[in-house]
Parts: sequence; structure tokens; C-alpha cells
Amino acid sequence: MKSPGKAALAGFSALAIAATLAGCSAGGSSGKIELRVGTFPAGADPAAYEAFEKQEADFEDANPNIDVIGEEYEWKGPTFAVQLAGGSLPDVFTVPFTEAKTLLENGQLADVTAQVEELGYADKFNPVILEGVQDKDGKIYGFPRQAYAMGLHYNRELFTAAGLDPDKPPTTWDEVRAAAKTISQKTGKAGFATMTFNNTGGWQLTAQTVARGGRTQVDNGDGTYTETIDNEGTKAALEFLRELRWEDNSMGSNFLLDWGTINQEFAAGNVGMYTGGSDVYTALVRDFSTEPDIYGLTVIPNEGEDPGTLGGGDIAVISPTVSDEEKDAAAQWIDYYYMQRLLNEKAAKFDAKTLADSDQAVGTPVLPVLDAETEAQRVGWIEEYINVPRDQMTPFIDNISTQKPVGEPKGKTQEIYALLDAVVQAVLTDRNADIDALLEQADKDAQEILDAE
Repeated sequence: MKSPGKAALAGFSALAIAATLAGCSAGGSSGKIELRVGTFPAGADPAAYEAFEKQEADFEDANPNIDVIGEEYEWKGPTFAVQLAGGSLPDVFTVPFTEAKTLLENGQLADVTAQVEELGYADKFNPVILEGVQDKDGKIYGFPRQAYAMGLHYNRELFTAAGLDPDKPPTTWDEVRAAAKTISQKTGKAGFATMTFNNTGGWQLTAQTVARGGRTQVDNGDGTYTETIDNEGTKAALEFLRELRWEDNSMGSNFLLDWGTINQEFAAGNVGMYTGGSDVYTALVRDFSTEPDIYGLTVIPNEGEDPGTLGGGDIAVISPTVSDEEKDAAAQWIDYYYMQRLLNEKAAKFDAKTLADSDQAVGTPVLPVLDAETEAQRVGWIEEYINVPRDQMTPFIDNISTQKPVGEPKGKTQEIYALLDAVVQAVLTDRNADIDALLEQADKDAQEILDAE
């Protein structure tokens, strides 16, 4: 774990590297296409920028007419619309799958159908995933670049300190509760934590609902959606949080966490367990300096009549304000930086070696966005460079294929996640919160959001 001083120094170094990248690019841009591309959140490990610099140089060597300018970027629901409206987003950036439909319908993403078809791998995408970036006419508005399934992340060090076996993580929600209580009592740390704001509270409540057999929204198949937030799965998920918070006192004292802050707390050794995307290990090491030895990953417990595991991911997209020439250049960068590592042996090995040489994670469990054969081939190509502790992720790797994948709700997803943030916060901050009333009202409010077209 970094001390505050080291963390500040690392943040300064990362900013300095980013500034150097941008400065060099801008200074030599005469006669070239300038391409602003999103990189990492502010404060990312300097090694991540070093790896990016190598990849940038390799791309520019192959494309001398393009000048890549790296810019710090992190998608956050509440601020994204402001950035979009203000024109402060890069030319190339990433957004969650859940945002794609709304953005493309609003004309806020560039049509990349011609570029994807020219690159020749449109038919290699998982059709279910590709559908998420297509309009009703089949036009494509982004490159699906990574996907994940929900998992239960746990701190092996805290498990050991609490007398629990880190190689036998919980398999049911009752076992999660018991482990959380033990960790809290034996170590003084939060045995279990959950995200609660910046739309992440609603996201994780939805994930925990699906894992209990519930669904928060029904796709009517005609472009309309019906909210079903008031269901037994969501009620059970909230009741679980209420029990941990008020009966067991096993959730610590911080109830205002989003994706970044919960990862930060986990990296600092303050959280025993939390749910989130299975691919988060990369960010935990790169952006939050997590010690690999403390990390464990297992599948999220599935219970109920029709349980599943919420999946998601993000897509690389292009601003609709770029010129045709810039759009072609942007597609070339996306193809190089995101896609070729999945499709080409030389690119896969270069990417894996570059990341490994820069102490970045290689081999984090993901759900492939391309067909199974292509993904298996990629893993074989990079086997010698895999450096993540996959033996500490065995409970997830061995069992995720037995769980039913469930996509995120499609209708006004982020707006409804934001609505559900307040529900989660209410349960965690008010001992007398009426879960039934909260769900009934949330269902009505969410449906109004859906119907307000």
C-alpha cells in the first residue's frame, strides 16, 4: 500500500508523463492528424503511462501521418453529460455498454459501420454484444472492447487474519454475511462494503438482484420497457444490506462509495469483500497499487428460482464532431490499441509483453467480446506473459461458466441506476428505512423516467 506521500508523488509523476506525451504530440503535429485519445483516470500508476507511451510510439511509427495525444479520462455518469455537452471529451473515449443505445439514438456517437467492415472482423463479435452498439438499421456506433461478469472480490489477508480460509471463499449469501461479521469482529475492518453513488449503487443493487433471481426491468421487445424494481430479489438484496449494516455492524462506517473509492478502500486493506466486475484486478493494481497477494476472486452467489450473473463492459467510441479523416484515424487507433491485441498474435504478444514489462496486469479474467475460438487463441498466444495470480481467482475461473449471463437493463439505465443510489443510501443510513415503500416509489419513479420520451 502506498503512503500518502508516495501516492502524491506517483500522481505527480503520472501527470508529468501525460503532460510530456501531450506536449510532444502537440509540438510535432504540423501536417499531421491530431488525435486526442482517452487514457487513464487521474492518479493512475506511472507505469501505466510508460506502457501507453511505448504503444503510442509503436502506433505512430506505423502511422506517421497521425499524432496521438493522450488525455486523462474516466467515465462517470453524473459528469459525462457535462463533458459531452461542453466538448471536453477526447476524440476517442470509452463508455459503458449501458450508455451506447441512448448516445447513438441522440446522435452523440460517430457511425463506424464502414470502418468496422473495412477492418474485416464485424462477424467475429459476439452477436449479443455487437447488438448493443447497433441501431435498428444495423449500423455500428462503437467497438466493443472488453466485457466482464460480476464477481465477489475478497481480501485474502483479512480472511486469514479473521481465521477464515482464503482458498474457500463464501458460496452463498448467508456465508458472505457470516464471513463479513467475522472479519469485522476480528479485524475491525468492514467485512463487506457496497457502492452507493455516482450510479454505482443502483448498478450493484441490480447485480445483487439478478443474483437472487430478480430482474429490475423487462424489455417489451417493441422499444419500450417496464420497470420491475419492486420484486423479491431486490427486496432480499436490500434486506441483506440492512442486516449487515444494522444487525451485524459489519460494513464499517463509510457508506458513500463509488467505483473508484471502493477500490481505493479495498487496496488499503479496509474492505473484506465487495461485488464488482470481474476485470477490476487490472485497475486495482494499476490505479490503486493493490498488493497482488491480498486479492481473491470468486463468483457472486446465485440463489432463487432464476438467478444469473450481471454482465457488462465498455466500448471504444468516436466523437461525432470529428472530420471523416479524423474518424478514419480514430478507427485505426481503436483497432491498434484495443482490437488487434484480441485478433493478431504479434499484436497480442506485443501488448502483453509491454504491459508485463511495465508491471501491468496480464491475464485478468474477462468475458470475451469475440467468439470463443478467437479468445482461446489469444490466451494461448500470451500465456508466457500472464502475471496475474490466477490461482487466487480459481473459484471464479472454474465456476463462472456454470452461471447464467444476464445483460444490464437497456432502458434509461444510468438514470435509473442513479435513482436506485438513493434507495441503497437510505437503507444504509436510516435504521428505520421502509424497504417496501422505497421499492414501491422507486418502481413508479423509474417508470416515469422510461415513459418521459
